[in-house]
Amino acid sequence: MKLRHIITIFVVIFATCSGQVVEKCRTDTYPPPESSTLPTVVVNLDDPPELRWKPAIEPLKDEINDLISTVTDYINKNVLAVADVLLEVLAKTLPEPYRSEMKGVADTIGLPEGHIVLYNIFYEVFSVCTSIVAEDPQGQLYHARNLDFGLFLGWDNSNDTWLMTERLRKIIRNVDFKKDGETVFQSASFLGYVGLMTAVKAPSFALTLNERFNKEGGFIGIYQWIMGDRSAAWMGFLIRDVMENANSYSEAKNILMTHKLVAPAYFILSGNTTGEGVVITRSLTETLDVQALNITNGRYYLLQTNYDPWTTCPFYDDRRTPGNICMKQWKQDNVGFKSLFNVLSTKPNLNKLTVYTSILTVRDGLTTWMQDCKTPCTPW
Repeated sequence: MKLRHIITIFVVIFATCSGQVVEKCRTDTYPPPESSTLPTVVVNLDDPPELRWKPAIEPLKDEINDLISTVTDYINKNVLAVADVLLEVLAKTLPEPYRSEMKGVADTIGLPEGHIVLYNIFYEVFSVCTSIVAEDPQGQLYHARNLDFGLFLGWDNSNDTWLMTERLRKIIRNVDFKKDGETVFQSASFLGYVGLMTAVKAPSFALTLNERFNKEGGFIGIYQWIMGDRSAAWMGFLIRDVMENANSYSEAKNILMTHKLVAPAYFILSGNTTGEGVVITRSLTETLDVQALNITNGRYYLLQTNYDPWTTCPFYDDRRTPGNICMKQWKQDNVGFKSLFNVLSTKPNLNKLTVYTSILTVRDGLTTWMQDCKTPCTPW
């Protein structure tokens, strides 16, 4: 076993036993340094799928290669060779245009197609997140999220952080998806990943995806897909489909509530009219619960992590309780960029896995900042 694998196991055991680092609600983190604001790249949907990502990823192909090696280094070389063959077979079953887009990414970076499929699948089953939808007194809706990723994938002892999280920060960009010269939707994306987890379609709706920690997991859905049942949607691809094809909050909500999924999930959706905000809890086949804004009853925000809203979060990963405390301290009168960024920059919602914070509105679009939680800080 490699030394960094041993260190990773030690970090996980220590963090689980010792609990989380929790701090008082921050009020001083906004605005963040200008240097943390992500640049924007353009993906032209009029280009052939094999070519549309090339201008965005070509300048960062070495960084993407390094990132993918963080995953593949954990796999025995002989096993990886077999996995590449199997993943390339899996690639041929994936829906278009995503299969062709992944092939184009592989060709641009110079990696086997199976590596890129593995890189895309990982986000279906292995992310940790916090999403918030909130409404201010004027009826303006704000949608914010932290994306946390890289758990168990190598601890960088020299920088006291997760190795994959560290490398992800180098390839995250705001992406402007254009068609006929006009912006169709925007996203915060890890370049090389062709699905979506954070996106806004102005002036209609914004949408984030949180993994749902559940015994069904994503592996069952992937197994069913491999065995020939292709009726479910890969979550990142489904969000792409919704962004491209849905034209209203209600249309997006209906698709997210009814389509079969490869993995259980939470869809956090916001619209452009007062009260348009929901957290949709999904199993592979059905909607289990819908939490909705209700301004009349004083429910002006929703906060979702990775656990069902009707359950108690485990003591070693309770981001919900500190998040709710901070939201209530800010109160509805102060809902906006400053309050949401501060809530998401307060430990443990800010943790060693946090790659970025995005704030989305259907009026202003998407702004994303790279995050880095300084020690002392919870590993997740």
